Amino acid sequence: MKTTIIIGATGLVGNKLVHLLLNDDQIEKVVVFVRRSLTLQHPKLEEHIIDFDKPETWMQDVKGDILFSAMGTTIKQAGSKAQQYKVDYSYQYEFAQAAAYNHVPVYALVSAASSSPDSNIFYSRIKGELERDIKSLPFKSITILQPGLLTGARQDERFGEKLGYRVLKALNTIGLFKKYRPVEGRTVALALRNAAFKASAGVHTYTLDELFKVEEEN
Repeated sequence: MKTTIIIGATGLVGNKLVHLLLNDDQIEKVVVFVRRSLTLQHPKLEEHIIDFDKPETWMQDVKGDILFSAMGTTIKQAGSKAQQYKVDYSYQYEFAQAAAYNHVPVYALVSAASSSPDSNIFYSRIKGELERDIKSLPFKSITILQPGLLTGARQDERFGEKLGYRVLKALNTIGLFKKYRPVEGRTVALALRNAAFKASAGVHTYTLDELFKVEEEN
């Protein structure tokens, strides 16, 4: 029976993951750290409403068997590149540091297909920097998923992603940009759970095609 920790639980993948874990007999407790309440009641659920800018108020509570990190935003939502960097890099890295310090053994991250610390694209560079720096933390096992464009019902509407979805679908039909093809949030959540549960020691990175394979595993 495992205790799982989730950040990004109000997002597309994170919210799907919460429900998967609450209904999983292998899980004793699902601990979420959020900026706003999930407004969800369940005997397995433990919710901490926190200020990510004040790690001294929450870092001692980051304890469990697996940390799932699924935070993400856009410049439009965040308001600036600096604020997006906070959410997509700083908050996730600082939370991972706290988990490593508290001896959480397994870490699982939702990254992106385009991630690279050397990218000229701001979003891709943030994701790449986070992947790079997470690998230096002393987790026993690290799982990184690199999905393409995420699709599914969100609490927040993202016009840019809807447009991107239509464009990518059109390009995919003629065999282009398959690496970035859209993927359902629930598919990513399933793959993240399955990969983290079976993870052996070391760093394990799953591209989009590999993600679909691990999502189908029981």
